[in-house]
Amino acid sequence: MRIAVTGGCGFIGSHVVDHLIADGHSVLVIDKHDTWQNPGAEYIMADIFDDAALDSTLKDREVVFHLAGASDVNSVAADPAEAIRLNVQGVGRVLDSALRTRCGRVVLASTVWVYGATVGDGERTEDALVDLRRAGHLYVSTKLAAEMMMHSYQEMYGQEFTILRYGIPYGPRMREALVVASFVRAAKAGQPISITGDGEQQRNFVYVEDLADAHVRALSPAAANQTLALEGDTPVSVNEIAEAVQRLVRPVPVHHVAGRAADYQGAAVSNRLAKELINWSPTTPFAEGLRRYLAWLDDSADQSSGDTHSE
Repeated sequence: MRIAVTGGCGFIGSHVVDHLIADGHSVLVIDKHDTWQNPGAEYIMADIFDDAALDSTLKDREVVFHLAGASDVNSVAADPAEAIRLNVQGVGRVLDSALRTRCGRVVLASTVWVYGATVGDGERTEDALVDLRRAGHLYVSTKLAAEMMMHSYQEMYGQEFTILRYGIPYGPRMREALVVASFVRAAKAGQPISITGDGEQQRNFVYVEDLADAHVRALSPAAANQTLALEGDTPVSVNEIAEAVQRLVRPVPVHHVAGRAADYQGAAVSNRLAKELINWSPTTPFAEGLRRYLAWLDDSADQSSGDTHSE
């Protein structure tokens, strides 16, 4: 298939590109940054707010994976207007371009954080009722708005979509600000690990390669006009992450600091629909994913050292 990817040079986007290329697809990426590139893909270095560049990217493409946007919740809190521009207006730009260029389907990167705004007891499914009064963090509000727009464009203009609600991702290429990376960085430097709150909050982490695999599977016609939760299988507390890092890197002290306002407290989220519709389920246990991340860091350090010596 001929596929476009916005934000395809980022942490998750670059892995998505790698998996699409490995599956034999033709991939064109639009991104402002050139951080992680695959030689098998084509790239347009431009902003998604550049209509001409965006149309050029989506033209004659059967699917666009829209991953560009603000994903750092701290950055969203620090600059809410910019977050709204990126996560809401940006989605509108991509949807409009898809209509102009007749791009077949828009696949939106969303998040399990939206389940913090749902009501009810027990495990949440994709049909869980959302109470907008419970949205809390602005990051959640922008993602809910984006999801609503996908449904509206389908109903009003016939634009096909798929919404992928990501579990909490981790793995090679992740931003240093993400909790797993920050803990590893502190331990490697022999510095204390800083935990926000009491550390008992749990997340169902998803290894980034498993997440990228879901994107390839989501090309299936069965995923058209569907919302799929790409949640991990096993809850891991922040304290357990710290303990795992201490075992695999080195023992360091742990400090607890005040929690963030409106932070996602987690919810039991079902990933059964993804299994049923696209035959996806995560396969990498957290400890194994952490080991792979540490190995990637070591390899990256060795390559950097080799590059330095060769100059």
